[in-house]
Amino acid sequence: MTDSEDREQQAAVSRLLFYYLNAPIAEGCRLRGVLPAPGAVRIAIRAGDDETGRTFLYEIPNDTVAPAYIPGLLRTVLGGTQYYSSDDIGDVMGTTLIRLRPEEITPAPEPEEGQALTVLRALSDPGDDENPFLIGFLMHGDGLMRLYVQRPDRPGIIGADVRLSNARTALIGSIPTLVREEQHQQPAPDDPHCDLLVDLTDW
Repeated sequence: MTDSEDREQQAAVSRLLFYYLNAPIAEGCRLRGVLPAPGAVRIAIRAGDDETGRTFLYEIPNDTVAPAYIPGLLRTVLGGTQYYSSDDIGDVMGTTLIRLRPEEITPAPEPEEGQALTVLRALSDPGDDENPFLIGFLMHGDGLMRLYVQRPDRPGIIGADVRLSNARTALIGSIPTLVREEQHQQPAPDDPHCDLLVDLTDW
């Protein structure tokens, strides 16, 4: 890869992972940083509490996996016993470095909160006069989330229910169009926060 491609990959991974600073990326493990390396990205993870914990650097080659898969790879690695060859272990700045082989790791599924974050990040742009924009959300449980969107071209708030496990890029990109279509809209008598509801749970 060229240096500019390395920088783009590094920036994409950094943007993706800084959302994980507020919560454990896996049980007992917290993100501490994202470091550049030649042809790779190194993820600093603190395992254990502050007094007895240790920090590890997990190195992932840039050309082996898209940034979106990195949290799942880390959850897999951090969630159970892993075995590494001596060639995959090193030391950087007094910290244990572990070189991962992403092609040999099955990414753990994204937890519900992470799925919600993906949807909310994608829809959080205010939009323009032709597109609705996100003004609120509510997690319902059972993998459901209600999005509250407002269309600048008409008054009122529309609630759009989505099933997080189905919230792929195609659905997220279609939400602005789907909430406009009257055949999908119904009254919202049980929710005082919106005027209409759109059920997108089966999309």
